[in-house]
Amino acid sequence: MSRLQYATNIKLIRIMCTGRVDLAHVLRAFSKGKAGVLIGGCHLGDCHYDTGGNYHAVHMVQLCKKLLGTIGVNPDRLRIAQVSAGEGLRFVEVVNDFSQAIRALGPLGPSEGLTPAQLTLKLGALTRLLPNIRLVERERLRVRFDTAEEYEAFFRRPDVERLLRELVEDKVAVSQILWLLGEQPRSSGQLSETLGLNPSEVARHLGSSAKHGLVRYDETQQCFRLA
Repeated sequence: MSRLQYATNIKLIRIMCTGRVDLAHVLRAFSKGKAGVLIGGCHLGDCHYDTGGNYHAVHMVQLCKKLLGTIGVNPDRLRIAQVSAGEGLRFVEVVNDFSQAIRALGPLGPSEGLTPAQLTLKLGALTRLLPNIRLVERERLRVRFDTAEEYEAFFRRPDVERLLRELVEDKVAVSQILWLLGEQPRSSGQLSETLGLNPSEVARHLGSSAKHGLVRYDETQQCFRLA
């Protein structure tokens, strides 16, 4: 793929204030097949609207990177850059550098070992969890630092990583299973193959979902269906 083709396969987000950029915007871009998402905002400490929206954007990007990692998508496909309106040459450098990085990563999905169907299921499941993720973010992850490096360090903390794994990983898997069973009844083996999950993991999620009355086993067809 040429440099131009890669540039057109990157979503550039630059609106009036990056404080308006939401997790849903990023996930929607990836769901539409974009190989990378680049968010351009004001320098920290230099907000045109004095709202601190650029700090929110840095926080949101670090959170989103962690979420992408939990579903097997390379977090490096998302980047935020602080570029002022008067830094035209730097903006070009940032875009070119990101384009080269995405080209090195390769196409979204196959480079991560995910089929198109698996990628769609994972992104869809993560998108459906956004209300819960926003609630946890407000209650337990809302922080304010002075530098981008401090935000990165915060989201590398073991307790934060553990919280996000507990919040996302199992719920994403269950959401995918319920979505597939909503289409048609399936065996545990079919679910395991479609999702690329270990059969024991699928069995665990099915058992938990059955206890909560979400799924049931159909003895006649020897498969699972929604309850």
